[in-house]
Amino acid sequence: MKDIDYLKLLSEEYSSISSVTSEIINLNAILNLPKGTEHFLTDLHGEYEAFSYVLRNASGVLKFKIDDLFDGELNCKEKRKLATLLYYPEEKLDLIKKEISDLDRWYKNTLVQLIKICRVVSSKYTRSRVRKTLPKDFAYIIEELLHEEEERLNKHDYFNNIIDTIIEIDRADDFIVAIANLIQRLAIDRLHIVGDIYDRGPYAHKILDDLIDRSNSVDLQWGNHDILWMGAASGSLACITNVVRIALRYANLSTLEEGYGINLLPLATFALNTYKDDECNSFIPKKPIENYYQEKDLELISKMHKAISIIQFKIEGQIIKNSPNYDMDDRLLLDKINYRENTIEVNNQKYKLNDTKFPTVDKNNPYRLTEEEERIINRIRECFLGSDKLQKHIKFLYSNGSMYLKYNSNLLYHSCVPMTEEGSFRKVNLGNEKLYGKTLFDKLDFLVRMSYFNNGDLDKKLYGQDIMWYLWCNGDSPLFGKNRMTTFERYFIDDKSTHIEIKDPYYKFRDNEIILDNILREFGLNPEVSHIINGHVPVKASKGESPIKGDGKLLVIDGGFSKAYQSKTGLAGYTLIYNSYGIRLASHDPFESKERAIVEETDILSTLEVLEKMDKRKYIYDTDKGKELNDRVKYLKKLLAAYRMGLINEDIE
Repeated sequence: MKDIDYLKLLSEEYSSISSVTSEIINLNAILNLPKGTEHFLTDLHGEYEAFSYVLRNASGVLKFKIDDLFDGELNCKEKRKLATLLYYPEEKLDLIKKEISDLDRWYKNTLVQLIKICRVVSSKYTRSRVRKTLPKDFAYIIEELLHEEEERLNKHDYFNNIIDTIIEIDRADDFIVAIANLIQRLAIDRLHIVGDIYDRGPYAHKILDDLIDRSNSVDLQWGNHDILWMGAASGSLACITNVVRIALRYANLSTLEEGYGINLLPLATFALNTYKDDECNSFIPKKPIENYYQEKDLELISKMHKAISIIQFKIEGQIIKNSPNYDMDDRLLLDKINYRENTIEVNNQKYKLNDTKFPTVDKNNPYRLTEEEERIINRIRECFLGSDKLQKHIKFLYSNGSMYLKYNSNLLYHSCVPMTEEGSFRKVNLGNEKLYGKTLFDKLDFLVRMSYFNNGDLDKKLYGQDIMWYLWCNGDSPLFGKNRMTTFERYFIDDKSTHIEIKDPYYKFRDNEIILDNILREFGLNPEVSHIINGHVPVKASKGESPIKGDGKLLVIDGGFSKAYQSKTGLAGYTLIYNSYGIRLASHDPFESKERAIVEETDILSTLEVLEKMDKRKYIYDTDKGKELNDRVKYLKKLLAAYRMGLINEDIE
């Protein structure tokens, strides 16, 4: 019999005919369950409260379930209160208990309502799957309540006695919290984050804590901002300076200082001394957090911002000079400054500088760090390398993330596939190779991993770190998607024509079905049934732009989770929802605050649009997981035959 060696290994797990037959029956039953609900989010950019709320209400899905389940039983106000309790059980309980006179009766009604909701959201799963998700303290009780209905004649007293006892022994609050969290978890079977958790907003570290808590049901496709932090965590000075610069640019130091304990005091001291007579007007934070920083704080942040930017330009210049294959000589600008005329030459044209104070730049060797700059950046680097929480989060990004993902006939990547002006795949020089399409993504995925985990070969590790920076800002990077990053020009030149960053040709072909089909084939997917899902470029819905491209082949789901982009999008984010009936897009209104959501019971208004309705309901046997389970069943049947034929002996003990 073929595969006999594999079957012998399999027999160690299933050592008898009865265990094999039980597992075959179990797997075949699972294959005939409805497909789980997938949620796709992108470009979270540190907006923790909005992200957390969308997870808690399952992008508005739980609100609709409450409306359906209790239609005619609860009024609108009661439904809102129940929904808020479901989203924020601990906080809402404290408020409700102050206003309810007959608390025991309220507890009983509420527990029954939550159990009904839990029955609905758990109905797609096996008992075994639900059991693994149950909170330990109430696992047995919840399992009993989920599978026994109070209306059933023989179990009426049994069901009600469980509820009454929970209330009597003062465990109702704990039970409500436990079952609410269980409902939130079961409402989303798989969560896809299509890039850019970091930067802009204040609490990327909190988002990652929540994702790690769901790690068995989460995947991530790295965005350019994620790669930047991954490079910084590996020790890349170019990535570290960019991370710090962006945090200072938005006066947003929470993730760095509170989240990861990065000490910026040496940079602050250096900036105060070096730029004490410099107003640093071009480096005033873009969007300071309201009422959080005083004027003196912002002055200091501006000086730190300029200090780290100059260090960044020097370090990047060193990489560009040492890596001619990156083709980034046009980014070497410190040596193009004319200090007599206070001008700079960019692309063979002269421009007036709006800032002429460069106290640390050596005119004869402009890309050399001063001793003080080198000491400071190395101290900051030690903080990045020594932050246990940062390293834990980055390891999670590696273990659950990738450059792209194929999942249930969907192709997920953050930004673009580099293309030519004619619409073919652009060949990218990477070392001694010319790569394009899937091979380019695969190679970059390998190099990204090497930069973090290869500690044996220093040259390879340093090359990998440079690749991380390359992915952040190079014109051939599939994560960046523009011809250049004009950071220097935006700070030092008022002429906005120098600020222009031209998008990759990919973006003008996003409505071309033929080219989208070519991309899907390149990654091994059937264009007839597959979609591409992207983020990276905010959809300007307020100006009539649609997230649906190429007649539904491509879905761009960056709707402005980050507050920095909401003025452009007119929205506060999208969630793509793919369940057993079809694909829907939820567009969210801005989330004002957690406090208002709890006290005033205001829900994010989420508008659901059906993008694709299935001809027939999808089951697990239609999914990638189903293919794996079918293969498992195939080998279990071979093992069963081997036992019956005596080719492998059963363990009869």
